Amino acid sequence: MRRNDRAQERGAALLTVLLLVAVIAVLAATALEKLRMSTRLAGNAAAGEQARAYGYAAETLALSRVTDLLGQSQQRVTLAGGWSGKPFDLPVPNGLATARVTDGGNCFNLNGLVTESAPGIYTPNQAARVQFARLMRLVDIPESVTGGIADATADWIDTDNDPLPAGAEDGAYTGAATPYRTAGTLMTDISELRAVSGVTPEIYAKLRPWLCTLPVAKPSVINVNTLLPEQAPLFAMLLPDTLGVDAARQMLLKRPPQGYESKSAFWAIPAQGAITAAPDAYAQTDITTRWFALQVDVTVGSAELQQRSIIDATRLPARLVSRSWGEPS
Repeated sequence: MRRNDRAQERGAALLTVLLLVAVIAVLAATALEKLRMSTRLAGNAAAGEQARAYGYAAETLALSRVTDLLGQSQQRVTLAGGWSGKPFDLPVPNGLATARVTDGGNCFNLNGLVTESAPGIYTPNQAARVQFARLMRLVDIPESVTGGIADATADWIDTDNDPLPAGAEDGAYTGAATPYRTAGTLMTDISELRAVSGVTPEIYAKLRPWLCTLPVAKPSVINVNTLLPEQAPLFAMLLPDTLGVDAARQMLLKRPPQGYESKSAFWAIPAQGAITAAPDAYAQTDITTRWFALQVDVTVGSAELQQRSIIDATRLPARLVSRSWGEPS
């Protein structure tokens, strides 16, 4: 019996040792996996920070080019030279940064749906709401919803809580499955429009290419020298029901290679067809550009970065006023 007891004790000790070895092996494997993940995360973070640093360098180069462009243009910006959308590369160690500059004012500024009556106080802009509804109709959004979306978007931005006739203030959102409230201030990104009453994913997808959120409560001013023929709805929206998209496109195709020397020279063309610009429409056009859009794509090793910025060139040197990262939403 004693011999059997000793054998059982040795078996129990061996089993205990094997269990300890198994536990230690699991702990060691877990620690190594955590170390591997920590090393990878640290590497990704370092690569991401490096990519952002290169993005900032591309921004600096773009600001310099925009300043030079306006300094040489003598208050007239055209597509001459092929600068718009042209990629310029910034070689970086173990990667590449590419920047593209386009006219950032050839769009409908959602923040122009209000006016700033006092610092931080925004009131609806009736003319801009009508224009927004007209743009929606021109890009094939049903007329039955355009007025409601225009009013609701203005309500989203304005600082009061009184809904416009077809609009929506806090009461329209607080009863939702996930309650939320209106912003009561300027939009910082186009994606905010998705939260506005009446805006479906399909409507947002149709509207997105035509919109921007410039950091001012004013309608965007379209440069008739840089507006592309495919952007004809942005010009047609200035003339209430007197100019169709196709006719507007044909006018843009007839633009001189070096652009127009003045706004009046441009507006003389529709005048030949008995189309007269209202004062508001005339004021919303120019032959120069004051806002530029910048897109930067950076690749460093396995890290990729997409950066979008808005450049304010209302005074020189040009300066950056907003920046965002990631794919457009």
